[in-house]
Amino acid sequence: MAVTSERPHATTSSDGTQKQVRYGELTLYSAFQPVFSLSHMRAAGYEALLRAHNSLDASVSPLDVFGRAARLGDLLELDRLAQSLHLDNFRNLHCDREWLFVHIHPAALADQWQCAALLSELRRLGLKPQRIVLEVSDRQAADLRKLAEGVRIFRQYGFLIALDDFGAGHSNLDRIWQLDPDIVKLDRNIVFHASQRAQVARVLPGLISLLHEAGKLVLIEGIETEREALLAMEADADFVQGSYFSRPAAAPVDTHTSGVVLQTLLETYREKTERTERKRHLRLAPYMRALEGAATKLAAGEALDQVCWNFLSLEDAQRCYLLDSRGRQIGGNVMSHSRPSAREARFLPVSDAHGASWLRRPYFRGAMNEPGRVHATRPYLSITEASVCVTLSMAITIGTEQCVLCGDIDWEPRQPADLNDVPTSSEV
Repeated sequence: MAVTSERPHATTSSDGTQKQVRYGELTLYSAFQPVFSLSHMRAAGYEALLRAHNSLDASVSPLDVFGRAARLGDLLELDRLAQSLHLDNFRNLHCDREWLFVHIHPAALADQWQCAALLSELRRLGLKPQRIVLEVSDRQAADLRKLAEGVRIFRQYGFLIALDDFGAGHSNLDRIWQLDPDIVKLDRNIVFHASQRAQVARVLPGLISLLHEAGKLVLIEGIETEREALLAMEADADFVQGSYFSRPAAAPVDTHTSGVVLQTLLETYREKTERTERKRHLRLAPYMRALEGAATKLAAGEALDQVCWNFLSLEDAQRCYLLDSRGRQIGGNVMSHSRPSAREARFLPVSDAHGASWLRRPYFRGAMNEPGRVHATRPYLSITEASVCVTLSMAITIGTEQCVLCGDIDWEPRQPADLNDVPTSSEV
């Protein structure tokens, strides 16, 4: 690289195991952070991270290294140099089955020479493309169509593709359809905000479920606390990565230490889930008894507005309503008078549910599948007030017609005393 003061060349560290490279006055070397499978409870791969020291042995940020390369016109050459460095050092880790996650510049994906060079490097080291996960960020891509074509070509050779930093900047679902990655890496900010705000925590499982439906595995990166790790586990993430589990290092992860961390997390998750279910059951029990009593009276011929008073007198009860066998609402809602909603005026167009069809709702299907039993939904967003609620439902026979009695319960979390009390996704 003529534009630099010294052409890059390989050196070897004193212990003989870590290859290093000179780039100008900088010494470049590899660090590897494990990527753990939450199902397998072990490292499924390692992300290669570039590290640099200057002539005074002071650490230099990788962003500064690549920024300098961009200014000097060395960016793609440095990108290829870093890949070669990481591949050599990964082979020296003696990992027989794990993936290596390697960053690749978007422009390199559209360059056939870069692809040929990477394949040649793999052959030299005896590594198969199926062991390599190329991490792609669309933020630097000038032409998304060219990037998508490059992704397709590299995948044909057996490489896996990971879309990096999803949820940051302008990343959106359209990138998923266009680039068709094998793995989606959720940006650190997503799990951080989920750990701070219950509303975001509620969204995280749905986002991961959507990505799963699209055929993508999901990796949450940047996990630093137990709370964030639990959120990833509750949201059904496939892979996790971050300092909570293991910091980047030149050597493979200590399997005993990481095993203890993962096993402790799993046990915490189990205890927390059981505790949450007990709390949920205790909270719902009086509402379920009240709705069952109302259903018995309703089946005996009493009027809806006369049988719901016991249910509606409970603290978080919102409304009762009756559905026919096709899921259509019979009459209007019977509302709680003790807790008037501040949202009613703003959601007036959808407040009158007379004749509305709730055929698609789980509470209707659940009740019809098991008549005579009170069914409880998971928390969901009610269209009536755009608030989170739980609906209880019970299929009963009134005269000769089968109907479903429903009761909504306000499930919005109470304002926490501090951030440590913010409920996670399994608690809302």
